[in-house]
Amino acid sequence: MITFICSIVLLIGGYFIYGTFVEKQFGADGNRKTPAYESEDGVDYVPMSWSKIFLIQFLNIAGLGPIFGAVLGAVYGPSAFIWIVLGSIFGGATHDYISGMMSLRNNGMSLPEIAGKYMGNGFKQLMRAFTLMLMILVGVVFVAGPAKLLANMTPEVLDYTFWIITIFIYYILATILPIDKLIGRIYPFFGFALLFMAVGIGISIFIQGAPIPEASLSNLHNMNADPDKFPIFPMLFISIACGAISGFHATQSPLMARCLKNEKQGRRVFYGAMIAEAIVALIWAAAAMSFFGNVGGLQQFLADNGNNAAVVVDEISHSWLGKFGGLLAIIGVVAAPITSGDTAFRSARLIVADFLKYKQKKVINRIILSAPIFIAGFFILQVNFDVIWRYFAWSNQTLAAFTLWMITIYFVRMNKNYWITLLPALFMTMVTTTYLIVAPEGFRLPLNYGYAIGFITTTSLLLCFAYWATKLRKTESIKVNSNE
Repeated sequence: MITFICSIVLLIGGYFIYGTFVEKQFGADGNRKTPAYESEDGVDYVPMSWSKIFLIQFLNIAGLGPIFGAVLGAVYGPSAFIWIVLGSIFGGATHDYISGMMSLRNNGMSLPEIAGKYMGNGFKQLMRAFTLMLMILVGVVFVAGPAKLLANMTPEVLDYTFWIITIFIYYILATILPIDKLIGRIYPFFGFALLFMAVGIGISIFIQGAPIPEASLSNLHNMNADPDKFPIFPMLFISIACGAISGFHATQSPLMARCLKNEKQGRRVFYGAMIAEAIVALIWAAAAMSFFGNVGGLQQFLADNGNNAAVVVDEISHSWLGKFGGLLAIIGVVAAPITSGDTAFRSARLIVADFLKYKQKKVINRIILSAPIFIAGFFILQVNFDVIWRYFAWSNQTLAAFTLWMITIYFVRMNKNYWITLLPALFMTMVTTTYLIVAPEGFRLPLNYGYAIGFITTTSLLLCFAYWATKLRKTESIKVNSNE
């Protein structure tokens, strides 16, 4: 229990201490006019209160990752707590804040366009393709996931197909309609359900006196039933993504960058939402480790139920919160992916619109861009869910690495402290490269090959970066662009 409490305290402290430090390094300016006013269109650029934007941002990024990912990551033991805390404070929240603020400084520009501005046209094209693919994968994953949960909760007539169609219809409307007409109005309800779920489970942990394992030296080893097949590095860092660091978040931040009234609200929204998500992940990791007696009990339950994290969530929610409380908790679990899937498709539309320079004021223009995106999503939905999820997990963390490198390049060009993003960029490069080499959906090579190739790749990128940064400082006068 001590580790769990300390972890929450560290996350909150990280927001106030390290979050303030990161804000200072970026140089947030409360006197700058924001895109919400400069480009107000009543559709995507809409001035909104920071509290509403925080709620939307939190719901956008808190999909299945901090719940299902935390449950599956809990099989590794208390190491998961360390990754959630350190990953979120120094990686995820920093990644989310700076990428969101970069979008704010560039008129709400989407991630690929920002990458092109600071890293060249070639990288922009890569980011366009990669980001668009990830958005569609996220949308598909967050159609299938909640559809399965809802089908289990409702009468047989309301089957999986019914919920697929229903969620798709909602996603289409959320993608096309102005952001304050549907998303802004229903998110408070979803937010209540999600917060009730997190707070309810968190309080239950204390009431039940759950035996949460401590992060002692004796417990900081791989508790997975098959540690050789599933080593902590890199598997844990892919399993727990959204609760620690997630590239998907950088695609969502431009949506809110177009609605912020003041740059000084950026830390509350971008850094703060990531910390809130990390707390949700921490709660579910602790609940999963303790509910079944120990980590071994969790692994046995998962093995008996097809490694389905949804069954774990359902079992814990109804046991600790009762029928009504459990129902609200499950609604919160359902709300999490739905509120990420809708904005994933919306982000995909905006990415294509930015690429084509296609104005989105008219409804027909939004429909024209949205139609092929949803058609592609429908066909991908026919693929096995487990396969889609694995590719989503890797591509999500890979995008986080790309984004951290982009921010680092930006900081060098702006003569800012680039070490705060360079170190996380190197770490995530090592994680994603190693995973690609050893994972079943990757090259399936032995672990020692993965470590070697991951190290060589990461070192090579560091050397290339050092050469570029040194050359830049010698050949250019680094000045802050006043038009940003």
